[in-house]
Parts: sequence; C-alpha cells; structure tokens
Amino acid sequence: MSFQVLGQEIGRRRLFVIAGPCVIESEQIVFEVARFLKDLCARLRIPFIFKSSYDKANRTSLGSFRGPGLEEGLAVLAALRDKYQIPVLTDIHSAAEAEPVSRVVDILQIPAFLARQTDLLLAAAKTGKPVNVKKPQFLSPRDMAHVIEKISRTGNERILLTERGAQFGYNNLVVDMRAIAIMSDFGYPVVFDATHSVQLPGAMGASSGGERRFVPPLARAAVAAGAHGVFIETHPDPDKALCDGPNSLPLEDTARLIEELAQIFEIVRDPNAT
Repeated sequence: MSFQVLGQEIGRRRLFVIAGPCVIESEQIVFEVARFLKDLCARLRIPFIFKSSYDKANRTSLGSFRGPGLEEGLAVLAALRDKYQIPVLTDIHSAAEAEPVSRVVDILQIPAFLARQTDLLLAAAKTGKPVNVKKPQFLSPRDMAHVIEKISRTGNERILLTERGAQFGYNNLVVDMRAIAIMSDFGYPVVFDATHSVQLPGAMGASSGGERRFVPPLARAAVAAGAHGVFIETHPDPDKALCDGPNSLPLEDTARLIEELAQIFEIVRDPNAT
C-alpha cells in the first residue's frame, strides 16, 4: 500500500523520513530545520515529510510549553509548506480540529494516547488525508487491526502505523521489534518513532525525560527489522528545546543517522513490497 503526497511516494518500497522539531517554538526554528532536512533527504533521494505540532495537548504538567495554538501554528505550517514545497504532518487532538487542519497539512497524525478515540479517527479519515496513527504504549500491535478498521471503513486506505515503544513499569518504555513485523502484516507502511521510543515518561517530575543516545541503535534495529519509515524529532539545540529535548537529536546527528538508515534499508528491503 502506497500513496502520493506532493509528488512523493510514501509506502513500503522506499525508506521515508518524518522529521522536525517536536513543537513549533518559532518560525525561525521550524524553517531552519525544514531547510536542513529537505536538502539532506533530496541528496539521499529519500521522501521527506516535515513534522511539528501547533499544540502538545498531552503534556505532563500544566506549566509545560504547548506551542502557539491552532490558528498561529497552522499559519506557520502553511508558510513553511508553501516556501519549501514539502509535505507537512501534524497532530490533531479532537474531531473538531480534523477539517481545518486538513486544509493546511498533508498528513494528520493521531497521538498514541488518543488512538482508540473512535470519533477522532473517523473525523481524520473522512478528510481524505492520509492518517498516521501512533500505536499506544499500552496496546498490543495486533490490536491496531481495530484502528485500521475504523479508518478504512470510511473508504480511506491511506494509513500509516507508527511504533513508539511500550510502557515498562513506571517512567520507562521498551521497544519490542516484533511489533514492526506484526503491524507490517496488515499491509500498510510501518514507521518507527525513534525519538519517542527513548522517552522516559514523567521521569523529570514535571516533564518527561529521555535517553537520546539510544536513538541510533534502536532506529538501525527497526529498519533492519522491516520498518518502512522512521520518525525523528530533531532540533538545532535539543538541550534548549521547549518540548521533548532530552529525546530529540541535534541536526548533525540526525543527518548521520538517516544516511545509515538509508543504507540498511537497501540491504533488507523486500523487492516484492508494494
């Protein structure tokens, strides 16, 4: 299963990358990251989708930075898409957001904590835009069949499934690489969220921690295990990022990693993939 987004094929035959800063902090930062990633992926001939959020509604603390909000955030994403001519992905958190957001971005993302919200899934699917659903930390990969059914019943088959780790006790996630093969059996492209998989939820008290040093080995393992795409949150200075800095990668590290992942994908890719 594959689909076209702004002339790029997103599917199972070629590695694709979803990347960008966790949240829109400023127009300057998102434009800098988008330009860097576009040039990198163009050089490597890898389809690229820019990701950033206008609102992070599921923050640990009431005082956590959430982003500029719907109206201002969509204006930034629209300007970025127009300037760089690259596909854009962002999260939605309620059914009411689906239609206005779909007028601006190319792919709607359902956050992991909301992946069982039927009304949200149906609203996203009915826009006709591709839908990327993050597998919840508490859900079996086999249970994603029910998520797929909800979306596909609307006639929308442009679906991405993203693995982002499973809850392991308190403040910790682990990745079961079997999930990639299990979800791949459904026939849709499977993405590995390399940076959220190393998150330590709530580990810093009022915010989540993370161990970014594990991003490269897990990403390499996931692509070797059959992931078709990789999701990476990256920032010019992650230690100063306003959201998810501990698990985000610096731009230069992201470049090296994507180069490695492209090589691994070519070694293990399925020549019969569609």
